[in-house]
Amino acid sequence: MGIMHHSNYIVIYEMARTEWLREMGLPYAEFERRGIMSPIIEVQSRYHYPAFYDEVLTVKLTMDEMPTARLVIASEIFNEHGKLINTGKVTLGFMNAQTRRPCRAPEWFIETINREIAKQNE
Repeated sequence: MGIMHHSNYIVIYEMARTEWLREMGLPYAEFERRGIMSPIIEVQSRYHYPAFYDEVLTVKLTMDEMPTARLVIASEIFNEHGKLINTGKVTLGFMNAQTRRPCRAPEWFIETINREIAKQNE
């Protein structure tokens, strides 16, 4: 049909989130090395307009509040003409990899987020 399948938006959220964290110096592998897992708890997705085959898409991520035991990241996906085509929200938890029990966001993660916010406000 030439239209991107709806399930691919969830993949785009994950790709954008992974790159966002990597740009801050927080690759997922670092979480695992430090004994933290971040399972997805909830995904919301709203389809405003379809993405068509071979379109260049742009993703904007926002984090409205500092994470505690959960990290909520909102996504906006735009087509190559700047039209908003999808909005979504992904909620991740923090979990101790050994005990498999929920835990708070690690201090090193919060410190890195705070540094990034400070850099953006300069």
